[in-house]
Amino acid sequence: MFFRVANRLHDRIGLLVTGAAALILLLAGLWWGVTTRNAIEEEITAATRVAEQWMTVLVDEAKARDDTAMLTDQLAAVGRVRANSLEVRDSEGRLRYRSPGSTYKLGRDAPDWFAALLMPAFEPTVLDVDGLRLTLIPDASRATLDAWDGLVQVGGWALALLVVLGLAVRHAINRTLRPLVALETALEQTADGHFDLRLPSHGVAELDRLAERYNRMADELDSSLARNARLEQDQAFNQALQARLEEERRQIARELHDEIGQSVTAVRAMAGAILQRSDEQPGIHGSAQAILAMTGQMQDGVRHILARLRRPEPLPRGRLAAALVDYCDHWSGLYPDIVLEQDIDAEPVALDEAFSLAVLRVLQESLTNVARHANASRVEVHASCSDTHLRLSISDDGQGFAGPAGAERYGLTGMRERVEALDGRLGLERSPRGGALVTALLPLPKAPAIAQRSPSPQPNEGDEA
Repeated sequence: MFFRVANRLHDRIGLLVTGAAALILLLAGLWWGVTTRNAIEEEITAATRVAEQWMTVLVDEAKARDDTAMLTDQLAAVGRVRANSLEVRDSEGRLRYRSPGSTYKLGRDAPDWFAALLMPAFEPTVLDVDGLRLTLIPDASRATLDAWDGLVQVGGWALALLVVLGLAVRHAINRTLRPLVALETALEQTADGHFDLRLPSHGVAELDRLAERYNRMADELDSSLARNARLEQDQAFNQALQARLEEERRQIARELHDEIGQSVTAVRAMAGAILQRSDEQPGIHGSAQAILAMTGQMQDGVRHILARLRRPEPLPRGRLAAALVDYCDHWSGLYPDIVLEQDIDAEPVALDEAFSLAVLRVLQESLTNVARHANASRVEVHASCSDTHLRLSISDDGQGFAGPAGAERYGLTGMRERVEALDGRLGLERSPRGGALVTALLPLPKAPAIAQRSPSPQPNEGDEA
């Protein structure tokens, strides 16, 4: 639990500051202990010297008078010598006199461990006078007790100061790092897709830079979201427009078939009847033959127009490769002067109509551009499928794209929109043979989308004029 809490930034900083303060207090305590021990040693040493001098004077007087009893009486009259204990023993070692104990802070002593650290070791002073032994024993217990009491008092204030310092540091850290909480909240909202929150300035250079960069990122994300929304609207509009255009093409094809096709057929029937009845009238017979020839050409032209208008509609279900091959053959018939080589592999899965139509439209537009603008003599069409993508490429040996303006043609724009609508990529490059190279890489539709596709409409027998 401690390590999990310590992982928070403000807790780490608080522990660091508190640890630094505790280390400073510890060093100060060590310095205080050394200086206090030296002070106690100096104090006891000075007191012992004074006591030794006083005892020397008494001993000298006792020797001068040859009266040891007077020495004992004087010692008893004086009592306790400051910071020293005095003992008098006879030659046989019997205790004749001992100074009374100190009454200063009677009954109290410093802890043993504290006394062992601070109390210096002193050697007793021994004087012999006519069969008496005077022993002066230095006693630092009272000075050590004073040091302990001072330490307890100062330690209490230091502990209180450390607690106050910890609380103050914690409050300062929480206030300083409060912008990080706002940044975390803003990032959570950004992750949820809300980019309207902006961070204010807090007067801390590092945090202000973070806020500025977040605000810039949020602005960019907001702009990107708006651009994506507009792009989706544009793509939806383009798809609706393409669907409308396809419907218009089908309607025009039906009207051409129903109106012009039937009219041409009727004219041919009448010309045939005139031709059968005008064998003896060469002028009328020749005009009837010309009408039949002209109507035949008209029928061929209408068939070509219908093929261009209605080619996408009768796509075989699940056989895009066959549709591509059929269109390449059809295009080769329209432009026999251009050699078309095709390498088209069958797709491994069934494809829906929308996907197949987009691929076929890319092929149609590319070949139309070759016929109209490339001035080419040779064109190659390659189509292959992997497990995930379909690749279609059309290359020619013509004059290539005529500068940047070539990329802005409506046909190329339509191809790009169709490919991007299917999450694919359209490449417009220079062919290795010097002409243009159009490459479309499209991800294959997923199985659920293919399974739910609507069946492709089949051609009616009466669609030919």
